[in-house]
Amino acid sequence: MFAKLEVNGDNAAPLYQWLKSEQPDEDGNEDIPWNFTKFLVDSDGRVIKRFHPKTSPEDIGAALADLL
Repeated sequence: MFAKLEVNGDNAAPLYQWLKSEQPDEDGNEDIPWNFTKFLVDSDGRVIKRFHPKTSPEDIGAALADLL
């Protein structure tokens, strides 16, 4: 659980392969460009939104409020 994971390329962890395929970035790219890319997953396991690393917590909070 605490081991370093690959998030891009052929050796990407299955979780990240799935997250990226479900929610590419706004330009259609799947690769994660930098640390702290965030994904919002609902209680049914659907990937709802992908957030750029510089997205503020307030913007993420607004997206969470939309799910309630």
